[in-house]
Amino acid sequence: MFTPTAVSSDVLSNYEQLRSQAIALIEVDVPMVTNVANLVALLAYYVPDLNWVGVYFLEGDTLYLGPFQGLPACTTIAIGKGVCGTAAAQQQTMNVKDVHQFEGHIACDGASNSELVIPIIKDNELLGVLDIDSPLLDRFQAMDQTQLEQLVKEFTSKLEKR
Repeated sequence: MFTPTAVSSDVLSNYEQLRSQAIALIEVDVPMVTNVANLVALLAYYVPDLNWVGVYFLEGDTLYLGPFQGLPACTTIAIGKGVCGTAAAQQQTMNVKDVHQFEGHIACDGASNSELVIPIIKDNELLGVLDIDSPLLDRFQAMDQTQLEQLVKEFTSKLEKR
């Protein structure tokens, strides 16, 4: 079981196992959304201290809610708005230690206190963002961010865009 409070080498090992499991779940003959749904479920189950995990897919200049685990969420987010829209606009990960200090934060779940949003990019095309929320302040440390970015990169490289 994944335990982020363990010694750094244990956390690294746990992330490597999580990454392997995520890659193993990919099925090449199913729509991308199906594989993403399994990724979201895997993260929600194995990464502790989260209250929401989901993906927003990009269509035009809007992010649309895709597979998620947690309370009902915002269905659309404009590019450049909130943490997700900002990450999409900049095509860079946003690690927000206290969402209440982020101007323009879109609060879908009032229990969220920190947020990690990772752009999903394949063949230089932004497909959407992975949004991970926690009820804890400063939940996502540098290792969490690096390892989850690597997981998204490897997972996305194996996906078929359809």
